[in-house]
Amino acid sequence: MIIKIDTIDIEELKIYKELRETAFRSDRSFIADSPKVVNLLLESEIEIKSILATQEYYDEFFSLVESKNIPKVYLTTKEEMGKIVGHKIHHNCMMHGIRPDDITLENAGENIIMLDNITSSENVGSIARSAAALGVDTYFLPKTSPHPFNRRALRVSMGYAYMLKTYVYIDIFETIRELKSKGYRIYAAEVTADATFLSNLQTTQKWVLIMGHEGRGIAKDILDICDEVITIEMQEGIKSFNVGVAASILMYELKKNSF
Repeated sequence: MIIKIDTIDIEELKIYKELRETAFRSDRSFIADSPKVVNLLLESEIEIKSILATQEYYDEFFSLVESKNIPKVYLTTKEEMGKIVGHKIHHNCMMHGIRPDDITLENAGENIIMLDNITSSENVGSIARSAAALGVDTYFLPKTSPHPFNRRALRVSMGYAYMLKTYVYIDIFETIRELKSKGYRIYAAEVTADATFLSNLQTTQKWVLIMGHEGRGIAKDILDICDEVITIEMQEGIKSFNVGVAASILMYELKKNSF
């Protein structure tokens, strides 16, 4: 049953304002917005607590909403939705869901994309979308990076972050050592004098690709414990790609060359 909202002062709606870009709750709540993202998650196994949407959205997609047996389905106007979230909006639906548990290291897949202190939610989301598209199903991030289920990252990933197994690590050195002990070959994406050009790369079935900070790259002490540093050939005078673009190119080649 659709619940028409006459006031925004409802306890259940506070989460839509609280969980903006990087906020999380201990119960793993997250907020998704825009029809494309919300509808993708409605078609997944993600637990959904409520939908907040306009009549325009329900007119087009109510059969999908109804199929999920969602506890709370709220109807509001775009103007009232703007008051709830605290800023002007350009979409007509939002969703409160519960993200899956982060995995343990033992449950990682054979191919891992690993971030070393990426700070941009957009980059985290962009890399998540590419990883899902290319079949790299495990995402390692430090606690200091945005989570792929934060609101902006999830929007940039178009919701495809839900397809990835996420592991949040504390110590990158310890994590790399553990991965090596489990048979993974560790590749660091960096421009160095001894880096292997991507066109010459040979890889194994189990691998980890580490992408560094947007400005500083990967520190030397991390590079020193990786198995191989790899780089993409570029035109003279060009120093680097955007980290999301570079990650996509490298993941594609690593998947293609795995044996």
